[in-house]
Amino acid sequence: MTESKPLEGRTALVTGASKGIGAATAQALAAAGAHVIVTARDVKGLEAVEDAIHDAGGTATIAPVDLTETDGIARLASALASRWDRLDIMIIAAAYLPSLGPVAQIDGKEWSRAITVNLLASQALLASFDSLLKRAAAGRVIGLTSSVAAKPRAYWGAYAATKAGFENILQSYGQEVATISPVRVAVIDPGATRTQMRARAYPGEDPKSVKDPAVVADRLVSLLVADFANGYSERIEGR
Repeated sequence: MTESKPLEGRTALVTGASKGIGAATAQALAAAGAHVIVTARDVKGLEAVEDAIHDAGGTATIAPVDLTETDGIARLASALASRWDRLDIMIIAAAYLPSLGPVAQIDGKEWSRAITVNLLASQALLASFDSLLKRAAAGRVIGLTSSVAAKPRAYWGAYAATKAGFENILQSYGQEVATISPVRVAVIDPGATRTQMRARAYPGEDPKSVKDPAVVADRLVSLLVADFANGYSERIEGR
């Protein structure tokens, strides 16, 4: 029996793909038949993900980029446009968690980095890949957010503010392109997931008490296969 490849023929870009949810999502997309372009700063991490995809019979291309570099994203888009005529899927999984603490004591350097990675880079991704997404028959963008974006929490102010802005940028973009292209946008909260970022935020938590990143990855792929309405949002529960 032939294995189902519902995303065969599609090209996907995953940011933050060297570890955690990004890495798991890249592998799940490849398993579903997509050619996945994996991007992050960590080259060794990207190579490990690429190897895992190839070992499983999938295809991937690594494209290292530092989201804090002003022209890094534009260069990435230019490089991809020279090889592919469209981008079917973009998963924005990259994020930076600054140190948790009172608003009055936010570290300026970490605050600046959080704004750059979580907000400015996301707008740059949408701007740089806009034309490639619009060339796809059904361009899809999924951004990963956090519950603190909508429900402020003490000591999470710096991260929460950038993720709230992130959600607004993505949903605004979705509304802007909805009437002029087939591009659709979803904002997904992965919920409590076993990642390095969560371990930093909850150092005493038993990792086994929260779900594996593969659970989130599988849900994202199922959303892409079944498709979703523009502006769709969801929190992924379960373990």
